[in-house]
Amino acid sequence: MRSGCLGLFIAATLAAQPAAADSGKPFTWPKGAKAAVSLSYDDALNSQLDHALPALDAHGLKATFYLTMASEAVAKRLPEWRTAAARGHELGNHTLYHPCSRSGPGRDWVPLHHDLDKISPAAQREELLLANVFLQAIDGRSERTFTVPCGDLLAAGQPYLPLVRGVFVGIKSRGGGVVQDMATLDPEDVETADPAAASGEQLIALVEQAAARGTMVSLTFHGVGGDHLSVSKQAHEALLRHLARHPERFWVDSFVNIMRHVKAQRGR
Repeated sequence: MRSGCLGLFIAATLAAQPAAADSGKPFTWPKGAKAAVSLSYDDALNSQLDHALPALDAHGLKATFYLTMASEAVAKRLPEWRTAAARGHELGNHTLYHPCSRSGPGRDWVPLHHDLDKISPAAQREELLLANVFLQAIDGRSERTFTVPCGDLLAAGQPYLPLVRGVFVGIKSRGGGVVQDMATLDPEDVETADPAAASGEQLIALVEQAAARGTMVSLTFHGVGGDHLSVSKQAHEALLRHLARHPERFWVDSFVNIMRHVKAQRGR
């Protein structure tokens, strides 16, 4: 996912929002937490292995790394991604080649051969299924989640997510960040915030907003202290420190585990 493609702004996410509808059954998080926090990292970047992963491990927090399989950081640092998975982090699907629509403003960076406007929904489905096979070869796991590159939901002008419905435990597909009502959340259409250049205070405010609502928040980082669409190491560390200091309020886990819990609550 690329910043600007979803039109995500921290200020907009923090704006006043309507109260969630009364859904009847109370929704609960593990260990009595007030909110779930999904920390994820897109595009398989070196700074994620160099800065984000060590910080997460130091605080005992689990996250999801959405790998674009063609990334050089996957090919050159494969043992490190495998180690991350062995430590309890999730390796998520972010396609083979990160195809995006080239037709939008500021999309000159999209290669012609990866232009989603020219790729059929069937071909996009095959790419996602093959990326799952590659990921299973890395971590041995069969259940997977997916984050939509660039937030682009059309392939050759047609929706492609319906073709992979049921393939993934959960999908981050659109902008937002803080879920309004867990009773109406579709695990295959989850909103996520892109906090590029956000301060530690802004990041903490987002998770606190989720705690106040009793729902969940999804944050999708790219670079951490480097690479593109970066958040500073200081802001990232401030967020992790806040989450680690308040385990009674925040359940921080991989997106696949959070979506499993959501589905289990639905099945009560």
